[in-house]
Amino acid sequence: MKYVNDDEDIKKYFAAFHLYDTLPAAVLIDDFGDFFDDKICQQRYCNPRGRDMAMVKTLALCHNAITFANQKGSCKVVLSDTHTHQRDSPRFHFIYKKWIQTTFTIQEGDVSGSFILKDKSHSPTDHNTAVIKAAKYSIALQYLVFEGVVEDEVQ
Repeated sequence: MKYVNDDEDIKKYFAAFHLYDTLPAAVLIDDFGDFFDDKICQQRYCNPRGRDMAMVKTLALCHNAITFANQKGSCKVVLSDTHTHQRDSPRFHFIYKKWIQTTFTIQEGDVSGSFILKDKSHSPTDHNTAVIKAAKYSIALQYLVFEGVVEDEVQ
């Protein structure tokens, strides 16, 4: 499935995972949070936190589908959410870390053309603990250059 319009399409895709003859090696969902419209989700669930509820239900279906796929072979899921930091609140972090084992955050580096990639791996049993690793990269002459490991505090 290459195109989805909203969270309902994503849920249908993952709900039917067990019916596929061939399972994908990876599922990529770009701008995951954009599929969840506040007003529509609030109306659907008759709840002011309808968006949160829709995201949790979708992530739960995703988790179950990927677990099923991994019993038969290997399947990874990659979600991007470019707006999480801007409209961020603790509950969005809680939702993601509950269902996503590893989160990568990309932030600007100290000089133009550089950035820091943070890997925040969550313990599958204790969602309150995280190990953060950070690496600094730069782009030079169309190449990605690893500049080194960056010390980072646990958040």
